[in-house]
Amino acid sequence: MRAVLRLSGCLDLGHGTHSFDGALELLAALADERSVQGAARRLGISYRSAWGRIAALEAACGRPVATKTKGHGTVLTAFGADLRAALSEARAATQGPIELARAHLDERVGALLAPARLRLAVSHDTLLSAVFAGRVDVEVTVAGSAEALAKLAAGAVDGAGFHFGAREPRPGSPFADVFRDTGLSVVRLFLREQGLMFARGNPHGLRSVADIAASGARYVNRQRGAGTRLWFERLCGEAGLGPADIRGFDTEEFTHQAVAAIISSGAADVGMGTRAVAARFGLDFLPLGEETYFLATRAGPDHPALAGVRAAIGERSRQEVGYAPAEPAR
Repeated sequence: MRAVLRLSGCLDLGHGTHSFDGALELLAALADERSVQGAARRLGISYRSAWGRIAALEAACGRPVATKTKGHGTVLTAFGADLRAALSEARAATQGPIELARAHLDERVGALLAPARLRLAVSHDTLLSAVFAGRVDVEVTVAGSAEALAKLAAGAVDGAGFHFGAREPRPGSPFADVFRDTGLSVVRLFLREQGLMFARGNPHGLRSVADIAASGARYVNRQRGAGTRLWFERLCGEAGLGPADIRGFDTEEFTHQAVAAIISSGAADVGMGTRAVAARFGLDFLPLGEETYFLATRAGPDHPALAGVRAAIGERSRQEVGYAPAEPAR
């Protein structure tokens, strides 16, 4: 939107009132055109109406503002010229403050009229980061899956992106309560492959989670509550391993990229992340399985911003290595 503001109002001229705009436009037209006929054309009124406006202004002022001169048409009197100058100066003096007020009004009302931004807290993912980049209808905070869902429960966001290392929720799955909450809509955004990331050539000969413990390879973990960490902890439990068996279990990073960067630098030997991130950092990748990335929202799946995001995700998931479109609910 764009507001239009200008100095206007009424002038109390001693013998009556007259509009500010009307007086200034009439006097400016007479001064520039030097004839009532020319002023009438400029104002888009009839010759008779122009004389009527002159008469009305003069009645309000109690003195002439224009006079006919032989051979020179109609010109402003000295009073008329001074009145025009005073009105012009008043308008010019107010242009700066009015423009500032107009810009502020544009900003305020524009924000009121703009569609509400969809506030999301999402577990980190490179595909999502690319989709959200440059979007003005979505406000995104990166958080672990558990933290994102906690923000949603507290009403701090409209939706939470989360995952837990499975295609489908099953009894005993992390965040199972989310799928039973009738106040939430849970949608599938995409499938992605996760696995172990390590240096080219697999110097520690890793073929499973159990090999990490057996080889003494330095592991770099994700933060508590991250879906990737929950998946790794489940795999450790299935292999009969505890935190003490994994060297570096308590070393935490907050994104897949950060984990890959630590391994690439040589500060750690192995970590868990997506195939896409491993490829980006030139690391070898041992797949551990595919998972569904979910979005829980109170805004509903038909929210305009969410519809646009889901369409972009569907297209990009067909192109990115290690991703696939989400499977429909069973």
